[in-house]
Amino acid sequence: MKWLGATRSLRGKLLIAQALVILAGSVTLALVALALAPGVYRAHIARVAGVVPERMAVHLDEAFAGAMLTALAGAVAAAVLTALAVSWFAARRIAGPLRDTAAAARRLAGGAHEVRVPDPGAGDELGMLARAFNDMAAELEGVEQRRQALLADLAHELRTPLATIEGYAEGLTDGVVPAEPATWEVLRAASARLARLVEDVAAVSNAEERQHRLQLARHHAGTLVRAAADAARPAYDAKGIRLDTSVEPRLPQVAVDADRFGEVLGNLLDNAMRHTSPGGWVEVSAARRDGQVEIAVTDTGEGIPPGALPHVFERFFRVDPARPNGGSGIGLTIARAIVHAHNGRIGVSSPGPGHGTRVEVLLPPAPARNS
Repeated sequence: MKWLGATRSLRGKLLIAQALVILAGSVTLALVALALAPGVYRAHIARVAGVVPERMAVHLDEAFAGAMLTALAGAVAAAVLTALAVSWFAARRIAGPLRDTAAAARRLAGGAHEVRVPDPGAGDELGMLARAFNDMAAELEGVEQRRQALLADLAHELRTPLATIEGYAEGLTDGVVPAEPATWEVLRAASARLARLVEDVAAVSNAEERQHRLQLARHHAGTLVRAAADAARPAYDAKGIRLDTSVEPRLPQVAVDADRFGEVLGNLLDNAMRHTSPGGWVEVSAARRDGQVEIAVTDTGEGIPPGALPHVFERFFRVDPARPNGGSGIGLTIARAIVHAHNGRIGVSSPGPGHGTRVEVLLPPAPARNS
């Protein structure tokens, strides 16, 4: 039974297959040699010694056949042993990593997202398989970490509006809180915040897991900038904030999904407007930078403390959590995910509180058209 199990393994199958190939080749070689070699040998003897008596010819043939078969047997035995040793080593080299990868895949399927397989460091298919498996495991581990963080963040954010609704509902039931317009307005605001959180969580989840199906097309950066500014201008005018555009001439085109990238610029302009006081100024610009196209939104608003800058792209992070119109703290998270899906980069800088903020998006130029 143990032998039968060994033959079912990849190593056993490779060894058996190699042995069968060697044996088949040996039998073929022996048959061909026995069929052709005696005639060649007799012709050679005739050229050297002339006519050979029949009795001597039979004796010479028997001696030649015996010597040839002995030599073939020794050569075949040496070849079989060498080939089996090489096959055993090769089978072990192949079967071992495959067995480790299969075991790691079972652990990964069981929820052990930290599992990895040893990288043989070779450039062959086994090395490619190990690296691909480790990349997949790392991606799944990141997805699981984001899922856990999202659930924790969501639970934290839902606690406040739910507590408000529960408290007012109990107050209305007990008659402690009057059923007046102000009460209904508080309840409406809390329920609206819940609805906004649900929409934001769905949006950031789709963005971070790359579920956006990007419809990439070539666009002029200036066109994207002006379209975003035109869409935001009525809200800016209503708040009394100046919105300008600046586009460097002869910029290379970029390959973007206009709708998704418009969502990025819309988020950035909405953030800038909310954190800029009436009478302030916001500019959205496009220019060259280090061989790429930079699209930036600069404002003269509240600014960001240095300690908060590393956290601005985190889900639900707000510089001032007590600010009533500070948003859900998820807009920049969505913007970063969409920019990364475009193979771009996004960053935020600020001299500090009261000195404004600048958000920069770097996109690679669109590939040249094939002529």
